[in-house]
Amino acid sequence: MKNKISKYFFIIFIGFSIISFAQKPPEPKAPTKGAEQNKKAIRKAEKKEAKERRKLEKAEQKAIKAYHKRLQTKTVRKRMKKSRKRAIMNNTNKREPWIKRVFKKKKKV
Repeated sequence: MKNKISKYFFIIFIGFSIISFAQKPPEPKAPTKGAEQNKKAIRKAEKKEAKERRKLEKAEQKAIKAYHKRLQTKTVRKRMKKSRKRAIMNNTNKREPWIKRVFKKKKKV
């Protein structure tokens, strides 16, 4: 009895699985011309917003830098400029000009 029930259950199970494999997935619809134009308009708007956002961020950073610079005294600004030039030269692996190297103070050892 148990063997017959399991046999029928197995046959029914196989039958349903074959039916489920026989179904085709729906074919994708081709995008319409209006939908493509809408996507382009959305992308264009997003690009414009991103550009405006970058522009505002850049202006904000520039204002912060100007404010920081305005707080410094003249001597400090000179020292900052000198150290910035030196840092740029070090980062690009360039040597100091030969005239500066010749007339630089020698370190006492």
